[in-house]
Amino acid sequence: MTAPIHATAVISPRAVLAGDVEVDAYSVIGEGVEIGARTRIGPHVVIQGPTVIGTDNVVFQFASVGSAPQDKKYRGEPTRLTIGDRNVIRENVTLNRGTTKEEGVTRIGSDNLFMAYSHVAHDCTVGNQCVLANAATLGGHVQLGDWVIMAGLSGIHQFCKVGAHAFIANNAAVTRDVPPYVMAVGQPASAHSVNAEGLKRRGFTSEQVRNIRNAFRVLYRSGLKLADATRELEALAKEQPEIRAIVEFLPLSTRSILR
Repeated sequence: MTAPIHATAVISPRAVLAGDVEVDAYSVIGEGVEIGARTRIGPHVVIQGPTVIGTDNVVFQFASVGSAPQDKKYRGEPTRLTIGDRNVIRENVTLNRGTTKEEGVTRIGSDNLFMAYSHVAHDCTVGNQCVLANAATLGGHVQLGDWVIMAGLSGIHQFCKVGAHAFIANNAAVTRDVPPYVMAVGQPASAHSVNAEGLKRRGFTSEQVRNIRNAFRVLYRSGLKLADATRELEALAKEQPEIRAIVEFLPLSTRSILR
């Protein structure tokens, strides 16, 4: 049975849609767009290509997906946006394609929630199970690990990295890299504490949370230089695997970590 495509929808003959994709009224799907099975496109959505969208995604009304990057250097090159599976993209969300500065790709994983007015800029990488609350904003080239939560009106500066399970508080302005598990608060953001509640919800044991709290104290409260703190964390990670995520993140920091 063919899924309903509203008579007012405009779909390029060079778009490729799985047979059960739903497209509601007045949506526009452009050339070079590929949409996977069981994905639902609401009314008044614009999707431009090259963009690849996986399966079981839901795109709400007025979203703009795969539009050209907001970059003055961009000259119309065929850059891309790739989106995984089971994402929810709410009203007025904007997800931009990449630029030619790096690989030319904006990458979004699976099982993410993009709440109203959130924005993912060019060349960003978003992991899996992330939540961007209302009006949360990523500058260009930002990298989010898995399970990152950005509260409303928070923003992340271009080229910053945010580790897995981090929490960015409402209205926070992140200008440096945020290690895994850290709760970032303020303008500019600083490392406030460990995202303990989020970790418990995801099945971390009390002992694991305690170990992560201790690692936070080593990194932020011990007075150690970063190199010395890193060596101590490496020693802890031998017996506490949950600390390994922090140890692996620190050498990847290019804007320096919140400290």
